Amino acid sequence: MTTSSFDMNKPQAGAARPRTYYSGTMREDTAYPKLQDHIEADVVIIGGGFTGVATAVELSERGFKVALVESNKIGWGASGRNGGQVTGSLSGDEAMRKQMRKTLGEAADDFVWNLRWRGHEIIQSRVEKYGIECDLRHGHIQAAMTPAHMRELEETYAEAQRRGMGAYVTLLDEPGVKQHLKTDIYIGGLKNTRNMHLHSLDLCIGEARAAAGLGAQIFENTEVVEIVHGPRPAVITAEGRIDAHHVLLAGNGYHRLEQHSLVSQIFPAIGAVVATEPLGALDKELNPEGLAVYDSRFVLDYYRPTADGRLLFGGGANYSGRGVRDADAELRPAIEATFPQLKGVKIDYEWTCAMGIVLNRIPQLGKLSPNVWYAQGYSGHGIATTHIVAEVMAEALTGTLERFDAFANCSHMRVPFGRALGSPLMGIGMWYYQLLEKLR
Repeated sequence: MTTSSFDMNKPQAGAARPRTYYSGTMREDTAYPKLQDHIEADVVIIGGGFTGVATAVELSERGFKVALVESNKIGWGASGRNGGQVTGSLSGDEAMRKQMRKTLGEAADDFVWNLRWRGHEIIQSRVEKYGIECDLRHGHIQAAMTPAHMRELEETYAEAQRRGMGAYVTLLDEPGVKQHLKTDIYIGGLKNTRNMHLHSLDLCIGEARAAAGLGAQIFENTEVVEIVHGPRPAVITAEGRIDAHHVLLAGNGYHRLEQHSLVSQIFPAIGAVVATEPLGALDKELNPEGLAVYDSRFVLDYYRPTADGRLLFGGGANYSGRGVRDADAELRPAIEATFPQLKGVKIDYEWTCAMGIVLNRIPQLGKLSPNVWYAQGYSGHGIATTHIVAEVMAEALTGTLERFDAFANCSHMRVPFGRALGSPLMGIGMWYYQLLEKLR
């Protein structure tokens, strides 16, 4: 059986990197060859973002022969365009706990809690092991804007205390949060020094370099046109073919492969992100400890300082499926409301990022056939979660299925008529959540 993919709206293979803060400041670019041959591998991975690259590292460390194909450049999609925050947030944690009890029983609570932090451990260990320079810094605040937000943070703080994380978390009242952030819009917050932020494109490129150094073959500008299913699956590109024992589809929100199976399960939400000009002394004045921040709303704003003293600010997710045309105009009011000191600040970079959204917010891991696997759907919490998922997928591909099955046995809702109807319904859904926000 073969399946084909064509999407006239998808950027063609070989598209240049989008102009973002990350592409403008990356330490090195990539120059992997285009596949123009017929080769063999143990595992072929489709997608050069964090899921694909991190899985390539995991499998290569285990001694497997890995080939990875990316239709554009390593980190071209959301992995190189995001907010750069590595937090213990799983947006579908409640749904995850409920559904995973079917597989794990009462152990599901501990399983999900540990998932929240495993990505941090993997990333920090990998950065140290392979000498990846990616501006990694610790420290984060989840900010409260309403009493309801504050009550939720108090519950999170209490759980962290019960689970032995007391040394990492501090509950901040209004004066406390103002000592960390020179803004009047928050009434409190939860500071977490285990959370991190970093230059996400440098991390993705560094991990690809690590995988290549371990023997993985990486191909850029190589779009997959067919996946062949069967006992010996294969990936076919415009000018080449890779036969393998297993295929992993790791494209998340940017691919259109296997639509007969995956259609209506994941939807694109288009986020806007900007980076200001260097702020000089204002950088430390506004955020003395250099913390990453996001607020507690359903549709939130997030920001962090960069290594060169800019403010990187994102938010305003658009669930209609259409890109944000003017990120500066959309985000400037939020920036100036947060920090009036930045009124009129120059925006040096602005871009959009497509996030793969799942209705119940549980990452989707599964099989399309006995030897063709997929992993997708991080709902805006991708950096840490992709690294957890990569470890889970590497375990599954090498025969250890316990954690994979916990995800694969979760139920996911499909929206009728695919993305054509799904995106407007998601937009209506987010309007509903914004209404709930006003009522809580």
